Amino acid sequence: MRNVKRDDQPMESGYQRLARRGVSRRDFLKLCTFTCAALGIDLSLAPQIAEAAEANLSKKPVIWMQGQGCTGCSESLLSSVDPGPEEIILDLLSVRYHPTLMAASGEQAVQSLEDCIAQGHYILVLEGSIPTADSRYCFVEGKPFIEQFKLAAEKAEAVIAVGSCACYGGIPRAGFTGAAGAQEVLEGVKVVNLPSCPVKPDRLVGLLLYYLSHNALPKLDGLNRPEAYYRYTLHDSCYRRWHYEKGEYLEDWNNPDTLDWCLYHKGCKGQDTYTNCANAWWNGGANFCGYAGSPCAGCSQPEYYDGFAPLFVNPKEVK
Repeated sequence: MRNVKRDDQPMESGYQRLARRGVSRRDFLKLCTFTCAALGIDLSLAPQIAEAAEANLSKKPVIWMQGQGCTGCSESLLSSVDPGPEEIILDLLSVRYHPTLMAASGEQAVQSLEDCIAQGHYILVLEGSIPTADSRYCFVEGKPFIEQFKLAAEKAEAVIAVGSCACYGGIPRAGFTGAAGAQEVLEGVKVVNLPSCPVKPDRLVGLLLYYLSHNALPKLDGLNRPEAYYRYTLHDSCYRRWHYEKGEYLEDWNNPDTLDWCLYHKGCKGQDTYTNCANAWWNGGANFCGYAGSPCAGCSQPEYYDGFAPLFVNPKEVK
């Protein structure tokens, strides 16, 4: 977490910020009334809408920036079960800038980003990797993304890298853009890493809730990952572990008698991958790779992707 200089005066409320921009209380209520009419909501609820909007402006601001990526981590966040995405975005946080989710576009979106950076005291989230070989590989709003990200990181209370691309470069790292993670391009700023491909939504929610309730980051491991999620390897808790202990490895996918055997000979990276996937399953506890029959790809490790490739091949066959 970066130490940000704070003024002695208390932070202004959401409505005070609107008033400073020339928006009167009367105009604000009128806008909320128009919003109710547009959405088919009872006009008598306009005061409650105004109160909720003002409260949202007083919540912890979040800037979510996207570099070289597939938007998979945003999709994963929207698949969060408890709390759901609407609770995260509308109740827990005030997401001021998110290229995929925000309604504003063009100059309005840019203005929202610039205003939030100017005010400071926000959480900065990075999705996707950052090109370092040539800044022209990733431009956002007509500017090199790496410059925008560094500028946003200067006033952030905390910087969180979500997904393996944002943490270590991920899949783009195997290419020619010099894809790097947030920590590699930021000097003097501690970045909290939440690697996996995509990010596991409950890890992000858990980290945010911890930070908001303690005003501090949780205990991190040597790779700046929350220790609670990355303390043990997948192999330690895998339900196939006892087959490994007996030397029983799946060799033929078509043999129903061995489908639950250890997947090491199919290229499983579980022994080298620190993650809690086998304990806290994905999609609200529905499944995880190993139980679904897929070898672990090691997506939460710095070696992913090219360092572990070819992924699903017996290690004895890799030269």
